[in-house]
Amino acid sequence: MIGVPTLLLRSTGRRSGARRCNALVYAADGSDYVLVASNGGSDQAPGWLFNVRAQPAVEVQVGRRRIPGRARVLERGDPDYDRLWRLVNDNNHGRYDAYQAGTQRPIPLVIVSAPETPPADGRGADAGT
Repeated sequence: MIGVPTLLLRSTGRRSGARRCNALVYAADGSDYVLVASNGGSDQAPGWLFNVRAQPAVEVQVGRRRIPGRARVLERGDPDYDRLWRLVNDNNHGRYDAYQAGTQRPIPLVIVSAPETPPADGRGADAGT
């Protein structure tokens, strides 16, 4: 994956319960990581997509940094889908448009968000009210 940002996605196998690891191209959207379940444009979705649908608790690794997160699947028609598709497609030199053109399967996006960190004092946003 030369010339494009890549991360490792660690998920749990939906049937086996085994830890799975996939190297994937991503784009950053604020603190979120945008992934494309393209499977190289195959008519079949990648196995990791089924895993994150069944068990959204995941971990991403960017460089040496490991970040726990929660995955959510965005389908075509979601209000953020077009913006995020352009973001990650541009990041991957337009390859995802070519993949989508080669399959009847609508290619979903997966957004991985890190859990929100509570304030250092342990109090939430409503503290003191």
